[in-house]
Amino acid sequence: MSSIHAVIMAGGSGTRFWPLSRSSRPKQFLPLTSKLPLIAETMKRMNGLSTPARTSVVCGAKHVALVKKALPKLSAKNIVVEPEARNTAPAIALACIHVAHADPQGVLVVLPSDQHVADVPAFQAAVREAVRVAEGGEIVTLGIAPTRPETGYGYIRVGVKQSGAACKVAAFVEKPNLETAQGYVSSGKYLWNAGIFVFRADVMLDALTKHLPESARPIAALREAWGSRRAAAVLKREFKKLPSISIDYAVAEKASNISVVPASCGWSDVGSFNALPDVRALDAAGNVCEGDALLIDTRGSVVLGGKRPIAVVGMTDVVVVDAGDAILVLPKDKSQDVRKVVDALKARRSALL
Repeated sequence: MSSIHAVIMAGGSGTRFWPLSRSSRPKQFLPLTSKLPLIAETMKRMNGLSTPARTSVVCGAKHVALVKKALPKLSAKNIVVEPEARNTAPAIALACIHVAHADPQGVLVVLPSDQHVADVPAFQAAVREAVRVAEGGEIVTLGIAPTRPETGYGYIRVGVKQSGAACKVAAFVEKPNLETAQGYVSSGKYLWNAGIFVFRADVMLDALTKHLPESARPIAALREAWGSRRAAAVLKREFKKLPSISIDYAVAEKASNISVVPASCGWSDVGSFNALPDVRALDAAGNVCEGDALLIDTRGSVVLGGKRPIAVVGMTDVVVVDAGDAILVLPKDKSQDVRKVVDALKARRSALL
């Protein structure tokens, strides 16, 4: 088996977890599912597949200190800093260049930094299968077996069966409405798109230059300079020339050499406060409760306190969050609307972002 390199994508903002998440401390640095921040859980679940020496993190400059604090075993040379945020395709290009410089045939496992996996052995088994397929030149994605008709995720339509558990990808599908999602789940032909990709560095770099031709020259310049004294200057000059586009649109939806490995591993994207009851311990009334909180006749709620006491009485399915300098209260089924709060604060140019 080829060397496996874990690549953790840590450039997200996590606005749906305001007021806990801020621009200076996004969601991936919060301990939402355990005592560890999500990014540390991500690195931990690759134990036995990769090593700290073969783990890289792609992030922005303002989050480097947070990465170092959350991942003390990570080498500073494996923190790949984007000069600016330009979506996942440029970030993955940098990761490939970084890995290929040391290990041209290395297989990358690209992982979002802010997800949760309950069944790590099942996850690792799926990754091993994906690595096996990727060694042969395929770009592989992990597809999560759906447990409900979810309208908040993209889907993967499964195509022709290959060897082992892998299948060709027939299509990537955008987030559906409820009726369509119900049809996807009942058909048994669709998987959730978790945004986890596995591929050889050289294969993805070739795919980027083929399907995103305008990236060819910047990628060539970066590869030539990587590891030299000129690398920082070339990165600053060339990175902004890479198109700002997701890897799904840039490569995955265009490539013919793309496969999917199904996984049933208790996966969650931990997309909002509404997701916490699925990944956290609950009290007898089905509440997630943290901090100095007193819940009376309250059910199915998420109450995250700090040092100040919080009392919640006679409420059902609400979210109450005290971040010290800001408080959030809303119905649990409106958790996605936290983005509206962030937008309003941006309009005010608030210091609470």
